[in-house]
Amino acid sequence: MRVLVTGGTGFTGHHLVTRLAACGHQVRALVRDEGRADALRRAGVELVTGDLAAPATLPAAVEGVDVAYNVAALYRQAGLPDEIYRRVNAEGVARLVEAAAAAGVRRVVHCSTIGVHGDVEHPPADEDAPLRPGDIYQRTKVEGERLAREAAARTGIELVVARPSGIYGPGDRRLLKLFRGVARRRFVVLGSGRIFYHLTYVTDVAEGLRLCGEHPRAAGRTYIIAGAEVKTLNEVLALIAQEAGVPPPAVHLPVWPFWAAGALCEAVCRPLGLEPPIYRRRVDFFTKSRAFRIDRARTELGYEPAVPLEEGLRRTLVWYREHGWI
Repeated sequence: MRVLVTGGTGFTGHHLVTRLAACGHQVRALVRDEGRADALRRAGVELVTGDLAAPATLPAAVEGVDVAYNVAALYRQAGLPDEIYRRVNAEGVARLVEAAAAAGVRRVVHCSTIGVHGDVEHPPADEDAPLRPGDIYQRTKVEGERLAREAAARTGIELVVARPSGIYGPGDRRLLKLFRGVARRRFVVLGSGRIFYHLTYVTDVAEGLRLCGEHPRAAGRTYIIAGAEVKTLNEVLALIAQEAGVPPPAVHLPVWPFWAAGALCEAVCRPLGLEPPIYRRRVDFFTKSRAFRIDRARTELGYEPAVPLEEGLRRTLVWYREHGWI
């Protein structure tokens, strides 16, 4: 098939492009800056310059495409107004679905996030669990899902929503501080560390997204794409420490002083466009459980995570060390 991937220069998008190309598909990537897409160009990926926030660029991106994978999103950045998040994570998704339908694209796979479920009150949760977004990123992801479904209903195009959990692997920067802190014996746990933390190796996410795009049964469905193992935060940290050859973090501090400090830092820094040294979302990392069921993806798509957690953590730590990140 001819497929489109938005966000192809990002961590997850790049792995999806690689997976789709390996399966023999002709891959096109929508990129904002072709200067950052040299690796894609060398891999034979067709590049189209554009942006979800620029509607005029979307028709050329979806022309002649069979399946479009939307992985592009605006992640958490300090100082950005809420409207910018909505323009990309919500309105941009609907515009892509509409443009794809107008071009005769058969299916759009929209990559959302398990963050739309917020703190899971009764883990493990499934796709029907309540939506409890906790910040502007998660709220606009919920809105993006809703607008995408409405656009699909209007136009008749097939839509699949995927909600990946805790994506990690070699090259990931989001969890770099966690790995680095544990490996250097500087990581401090806020609270008990007994909340659940559900990780998914990036190549498993890419395969899950591919299945969402290709399986006939997926049309109109929502799938949680996650790893096979659910661990507590303490257990994850212990595994990383084991691979790093250091003792697991032993220092636990109370949560509430840091949450209050985060609220104060946000109030002071955000109007100035500064990155807060500490903010509530980082504190929430230690307090919110994230544990999910993947029964639907297994049963309907044949999805099966291939990389065990311990092996994935080892590969990631080795890569960080080889590239001088730790």
